[in-house]
Amino acid sequence: MSQTSSPAAPPARPRVALFVTCLVDLHRPTIGFAAIKLLQAAGCEVEVPRGQTCCGQPAYNSGDRATARDLARAFIETFAGYDYIAVPSGSCAGMLRHHVPGLFDDDPELRTRAQAVSERTYELVSFLTDVMGMDKVEARYEGTVTYHDACSGLRELGVKDQPRRLLGTVGGLTLTEMAEPETCCGFGGTFCVKYPDISTRMVSDKTRDVTRTGADTLLAGDLGCLLNVAGRLEREGSKVKVRHVAEVLADMTALVPPIGEPNEK
Repeated sequence: MSQTSSPAAPPARPRVALFVTCLVDLHRPTIGFAAIKLLQAAGCEVEVPRGQTCCGQPAYNSGDRATARDLARAFIETFAGYDYIAVPSGSCAGMLRHHVPGLFDDDPELRTRAQAVSERTYELVSFLTDVMGMDKVEARYEGTVTYHDACSGLRELGVKDQPRRLLGTVGGLTLTEMAEPETCCGFGGTFCVKYPDISTRMVSDKTRDVTRTGADTLLAGDLGCLLNVAGRLEREGSKVKVRHVAEVLADMTALVPPIGEPNEK
């Protein structure tokens, strides 16, 4: 399953912009550096546009279309001209790829521009595998991991097999599946704020599923999910480590503690 049915063949050395995302910028910059390392290993010329801000998803989900439009317009202007845009988050990539163009249905010219940029936007691991043809990584991780399929990446972008294929090439790593890897963790952006009791029950179900695998590490491609689950695991006294999949694939786990652990910088 892939993000697009048949992506066009990329240029010999595509010019790729990394959309860092708000959570990565504020909470886990290592994911951004891991993404750059992976993109360069795949043969990309990588740039990180300084003018980038938010994808607009929080405003969009809250019904604030005016703010979402303003943020989307800035994204279009900042990322126009690149061959591709890679995003280490299925949630943000889903917003940019599927929802941003519709914000400009009343402006055909701007919608056309938005559609052109959106069609070049990919979730990171999907881009590496489906577009750049990456089939292995040079990395090692000693341990047993389990993988959480974040909702937007899975359901909007078809990200499922791609991270598992690359994880299968990581030395020392064993992947064991949860009983329900596709079940939501309860974060859902603003959902956890609007419905905290339901969200807590959902993340508790997820941590129970994680624990039952016997894995020592939980991986996923969305930092929002990882922060949510890591927080619940910590409150439950669990020793399960939590990391973004890009950190493992880029062999950068020695540079920063697992998410939520002390001394994180």
